[in-house]
Amino acid sequence: MKAAILTVGTEILFGEITNTNTVYLSRRLNDIGIDVMYHYTVGDNPQRLAEMIETSLRDCDIVITTGGLGPTQDDMTKEIACQVMGDHLVMHDDILEFIKNRMLSYKAVMTENNVKQALLPSRCRVFYNDAGTAPGFALARPWNGSESDTAEADRMQWIACLPGPPKEMTRMFERSAMPWLEELTEGCLFYKEIRTFGIGESDLETKLLPVINGQTDPTIATYAKDGECSVRVASKRKTREEAETAVCEMIKRVEEYVGEFIYSTEGEDYPSVVGNKLMSSNLTISAAESCTGGLFGAALTDIPGISSVFDRSLVTYSNQAKVDELGVRLETLEKYGAVSEQTALEMAEGVRQKAGTDIGISVTGIAGPDGGTDEKPVGLVYIGLSLGEKCGGRCLCRKIDRRLKDRQRNRRHAVLSMFDMIYRNI
Repeated sequence: MKAAILTVGTEILFGEITNTNTVYLSRRLNDIGIDVMYHYTVGDNPQRLAEMIETSLRDCDIVITTGGLGPTQDDMTKEIACQVMGDHLVMHDDILEFIKNRMLSYKAVMTENNVKQALLPSRCRVFYNDAGTAPGFALARPWNGSESDTAEADRMQWIACLPGPPKEMTRMFERSAMPWLEELTEGCLFYKEIRTFGIGESDLETKLLPVINGQTDPTIATYAKDGECSVRVASKRKTREEAETAVCEMIKRVEEYVGEFIYSTEGEDYPSVVGNKLMSSNLTISAAESCTGGLFGAALTDIPGISSVFDRSLVTYSNQAKVDELGVRLETLEKYGAVSEQTALEMAEGVRQKAGTDIGISVTGIAGPDGGTDEKPVGLVYIGLSLGEKCGGRCLCRKIDRRLKDRQRNRRHAVLSMFDMIYRNI
């Protein structure tokens, strides 16, 4: 099945709210094997809304809308959906009773506007809203698309209308729309996400070309995001077991070509992978952060149970803090500077000794966008790693020289590199 996502609301076009619904729906539709072909946004204008629904249905099986189901006059999605799909609104008494009870629970006054929400297409499948008052629905019509090979008499096109508030939309989708969509789709889709670090998307795709070329099922797609790359391996078969077997076999082939860069084949992020590895190995860790300002520690503390192994992360931003808190020598700072291999190693050793942990990790660098020199450009980062006897008793340093002017990207990459360094050495 092919789908279009149509968000309704002038406030989205004005940039007053962030359109998170489209991102969520795209992911969930792909999860069940529905191909998302288009993203559209239209304001609260009946003519343009009707035109966009018709445009979407030229070559899509289903249009999913969000927004325009509320009680006010500018909420007109269901009226336009009826117009396009050849239906009319009728009062649904069960929905009206549901709304009355919901308003009572809110201790709110029931108005004529709220009664309007119980007017729904006569032949629709209703989706109850257990996070608000506006119901959603799905409505069908015979196929009227542009494809030349679609003469089947029983082929249908659908519109599914969901509320705009993300909390209401996601709950309605998961509890009502998702099961309905799974009834419509044939076969079972299964996929896994492989997470990699240390390789760019173009290089990753090049290395995987022997696997990608001529692919049918499973399919392989590469994506770049936040300083790392992922590979999505998906298969659609008659049963979940068949699809899962096909995906797992393909992952083995992917590992043959880029295994050195893979840190997860289960879609986990790097902090979770490293945190779980530390907990399962009972290895304690402490950190000293300069340019990242606590981002490493924040990423670790997002992991449930990490307190069993994570002791502390000290933000030692100034030279004096590095001396006072970590025991970095003044001679080291004066001779090599704060951004240097020598300082990074003393920071890592200092925090490990102070905390008494098995692992100490440090980061120091020039995040930018200013502050760099020819000798030490913006984007230069050093990561120190001090491993106690339980981990082999050694000290390592990694130099990163990306020369990016983007402060946040430099900081995010530095944090990922810290997790990568731990993962590769314990």
